[in-house]
Amino acid sequence: MTHCDAHRHLGVLPEYPFYGGPPIRADVTARGTIRELLDDLDAEGTERALVIPNYGVPQADLAFGFNELVVEAAQADDRIRAGLWVSAKPADAERTAQALKLAGEPGVKALKLSFLLGGRVGDDDVKPGLDAVFAAAREHDLVVHVHTSPGGASDIDEIGKLVDAYADQVKLHLVHFGGGMSGHMKLIGGRFFDWIEQGRQVYTDLSWAIGFAPRWLAQEISRRGVGHDRVLFASDQPWGDFEGEYARLRAGFGDGELAGLALHGTFEHLYD
Repeated sequence: MTHCDAHRHLGVLPEYPFYGGPPIRADVTARGTIRELLDDLDAEGTERALVIPNYGVPQADLAFGFNELVVEAAQADDRIRAGLWVSAKPADAERTAQALKLAGEPGVKALKLSFLLGGRVGDDDVKPGLDAVFAAAREHDLVVHVHTSPGGASDIDEIGKLVDAYADQVKLHLVHFGGGMSGHMKLIGGRFFDWIEQGRQVYTDLSWAIGFAPRWLAQEISRRGVGHDRVLFASDQPWGDFEGEYARLRAGFGDGELAGLALHGTFEHLYD
């Protein structure tokens, strides 16, 4: 079965002393050139990929600095679609405005938000930035990707506020499906399906998912009869690994229609 990758990164970050330790570079499979990226796609058999600037080091200029590289990659090879790094933080307003000037470029299909580097959905000073990002997404018919992980500003309780505020008009991709135990339980236990039934344009991927989640999600999709066209495969390279993410999704989703949509069909709908 062919597959598409709905979330991976391009760009090499410098070493950084995370969590008070010595300077390290954990993303050891990060790629800094388009040629290296294409070689990876060839080796994996990846037919299409949405490529987003690498981030994680708390220096905003680094991720913004890779925007032109991912646009160049999308325009160099039809297998690649670009996602632009943007931010709702007031301190990043000028950089985000420059990034959004690229939103209409050929090959650009998504905008990427993350609150890992600061800010919170409910902060008053963040709302103007969010409004600007989602307005650009509406104007250019782009998908907004937002990082999720348990606790803090990336918890699904916080990110769910974006669903309520914007996902009736803009497609919103909840990256990592909550990112861990509490997120999976909140989403599969009802919230993900409730949003779909309310007409919210929510999508997700299972990168970083705990082992039980893909099987349970597949069962709930079958039981409730919705959500089959809202889940995409994503490797999250270099923070995830292609082989592990692919095996986990196939183990949970099997090889029928649900797997076909997650690995191929839903990507085509959103990005082709």
